[in-house]
Amino acid sequence: MIRLSTRTLLVLGLLFASIFPLNFFPHAQDLPAGTHVQLSGKQGEVLVVTLPVSGHPQKVVGHLLKRDIIFFPIADGEYAGLLGLDMQDRPGQHDLVIQVEYPDRQEEHKVTILLMKEDYKVQHLKLPKKMVDLDSKTLARVKKESKVLHQAFDSVVPKPLWRTGFIEPVQGRVSGRFGSRRVINGQSKRPHSGEDIAAPNGTPVVAMNSGVVRLTMDHFFTGKGVVLDHGLGLFSMYFHLADVDVSQGQMVEKGQTIGKVGATGRATGPHLHWGVRLNGSRIDPYSLLKVSVKGMS
Repeated sequence: MIRLSTRTLLVLGLLFASIFPLNFFPHAQDLPAGTHVQLSGKQGEVLVVTLPVSGHPQKVVGHLLKRDIIFFPIADGEYAGLLGLDMQDRPGQHDLVIQVEYPDRQEEHKVTILLMKEDYKVQHLKLPKKMVDLDSKTLARVKKESKVLHQAFDSVVPKPLWRTGFIEPVQGRVSGRFGSRRVINGQSKRPHSGEDIAAPNGTPVVAMNSGVVRLTMDHFFTGKGVVLDHGLGLFSMYFHLADVDVSQGQMVEKGQTIGKVGATGRATGPHLHWGVRLNGSRIDPYSLLKVSVKGMS
């Protein structure tokens, strides 16, 4: 049987709504195995699904749009999974296939996800020419640094290092919205994959939740930055820092200072670029702030 718990929707950047109320689980449903259930969500959002199981499965894994979602135990006979809907996933119906593996058998469940298109805005920026039209040496550097960054996402810790209750890493004015299509010096660029939060130079930046420092860097685009691995394919990124206060491999707690707001890399003023990846999906960081999983206080 599948029990569909609360899932959070991001509406207009900071306003959240959900199909089910956020006080778990007055409208949760127990449904016969094989029943096709439909959930809806927009690009860049997070869904939470809980699955009652019998006995002690060896592994519970979901598959959505060629991405693997590791389900984890939250109580006796119950597993949960976080689904990230990428900012550019194709709108339409997609099947989440959940496989429950036992030593002697395998069960399969399906949930239909109705993925809706988000209405992202267009943001026009003016930057120094040398930050946009890169020479061959800089292009080679950027390519190398991009590879290093993406390699940091290859490690998948098979359990959550976080607890429910994600927090904003710094308070300030949101100056660059997630998903906005950027036009820089008249050139159309990739959509913005994080939230830019403007704050005074030197303002402490804290970890959105507990995790391990997977990477520290000083790259052309990101400047000084930190990548935290929260387990289960959930990573958070903190870019353009003035200082980095943690080291690679270090365990950090939710709310611990990991650096300070700066304007390093390709930045025109002090701000934090806060990005999140979930199972390879680029999601709006603010969509995590309302995520709650039963039994993970």
